Amino acid sequence: MMRQIAVVGSDSELSGSVEKIAEGIGRDIAKEGCVLVCGGRGGVMEAACRGAKEAGGTTVGILPGLDKEDANSYIDIVITTGMGYARNSIVVSCADAVIAVSGRVGTLSEVALALNHGKPVVVVEGSGGISESVDQVVEGIHRAKPEEAVKAALDLI
Repeated sequence: MMRQIAVVGSDSELSGSVEKIAEGIGRDIAKEGCVLVCGGRGGVMEAACRGAKEAGGTTVGILPGLDKEDANSYIDIVITTGMGYARNSIVVSCADAVIAVSGRVGTLSEVALALNHGKPVVVVEGSGGISESVDQVVEGIHRAKPEEAVKAALDLI
């Protein structure tokens, strides 16, 4: 069975450096033979999926709404939920590990849900957003440099 790694982060427009970080993580997930799971929209999710697809990987997008057309163009398998942010629980519960890149409140909820589900969480150093400070208020989170994030997640599974 293929391992599934969730990439969570902001769906907003990204700085060039955060976009490259997310693409690299997606690429590394694919190179490790894992499936990338995400919320299926833009921002970090789209950049990570683009990286995974460039490396021949498989991507799954679990959307908050009911319209498949809302998925980014790099999603192979689109799952609509009609659940809004409640879909965050599905994103993290189907993953073997979660990697957080940048992000805001939605990312924070995914990190908390992942920990509640007993999933390993790796936050990416230098990616900004909630990922820079979440480990100061929540225990059980691992930090990693962008190029080490996927290996760190796999080591925790």
